[in-house]
Amino acid sequence: MSPSSPRAILLCLSLFLLAGISRAQVPAPPSGSTTIQRIEEATAWETCGNCGNSGGSGAVSTYSMIRGITSPMVDGSATEFKIGGSYAYKNAYWYIAQYGSPSTPVSYLKYEFNLYVPSASANAPQALEFECQQKAGGYVYNFAWQADYASHSWRVFDYAHRQWVNSGLSFSAFAPDKWHHLIAEFHASGTTAVHDALTIDGVRHVVNLRHAAKRGTRGHYLKNAFQLDLNGNPTAYKVYVDAMTITYK
Repeated sequence: MSPSSPRAILLCLSLFLLAGISRAQVPAPPSGSTTIQRIEEATAWETCGNCGNSGGSGAVSTYSMIRGITSPMVDGSATEFKIGGSYAYKNAYWYIAQYGSPSTPVSYLKYEFNLYVPSASANAPQALEFECQQKAGGYVYNFAWQADYASHSWRVFDYAHRQWVNSGLSFSAFAPDKWHHLIAEFHASGTTAVHDALTIDGVRHVVNLRHAAKRGTRGHYLKNAFQLDLNGNPTAYKVYVDAMTITYK
């Protein structure tokens, strides 16, 4: 089939339109939103070791975060997150506060990044987790997703009851040695944290999962986090993150 034949042109046009539909599935941010880009390269990241575990006490894993990785990367440089150690089911939790955070609950929140799992780490995780958390108006709103390798499901966190809840979305291990694009959409509604949708490699899943926010103290903040969980062996592994972005209003 000649590249210039009508059939070839029609096929190319169809593929282009399909790609456009895939990209257009995620609604555009509302007017007046704030966007923070390349968060993975920021130097203000903090960690509290295994505080992602219930209670966050006892033995800890070994872990590291290395910025400025040029291979693999998407936008010039990526960040490597790595975990290991001798203690099964421990984790490594990194978080960063976003300055100038809104003082009222977010009406729109999008957490977006690219994820790369090398082949040596393809089946090593117990789970990969990412979250945003906001305190505003006397409540803490937690918006968290977990790619759970053990149950082969995507789960969200019920912060008020301290438990993971199956979202109804199935999960297969991320294909190794390639970049995957993840977009999570959230918002606060009154005193409820809402998980609106999760988009994986251009496929958007609307979930509309709601959990009560937890009453908190005065003040406000907006943070985002990333976490690696060890399996029962435990098996050391690493992943790469690039083009991490938060958009909120």
